[in-house]
Amino acid sequence: MLNDWKAQLANTRSAGTALAKANPRFIEAFQALNAAQGANGLDSNTRELIALAVAVTTRCVGCIASHAKAARAAGATELELSDALSTASALNAGAAYVYSVRAMEAHSQFE
Repeated sequence: MLNDWKAQLANTRSAGTALAKANPRFIEAFQALNAAQGANGLDSNTRELIALAVAVTTRCVGCIASHAKAARAAGATELELSDALSTASALNAGAAYVYSVRAMEAHSQFE
């Protein structure tokens, strides 16, 4: 096992209490942003698959824990998740390719 994701989620939420105490208006705004999701009809399963794919591309461990739990609750299957994560992996590869092109261009401009 690479990580205890239940403990990760609990630790992340617990650690967030300091920020909530220091800046409650920020937390209220963050919660409102999350509450606004799905306002235009995207189902929770699809939303959570997108969230997990984005969490992987942004390398947010707390997000992975939170959205893995939510995706499971929304009924996401391992096959659906593997498709979403494969898409995220391909996107990361595409971004690395585009930045490789930029790096080549930058290098050539320093002749």
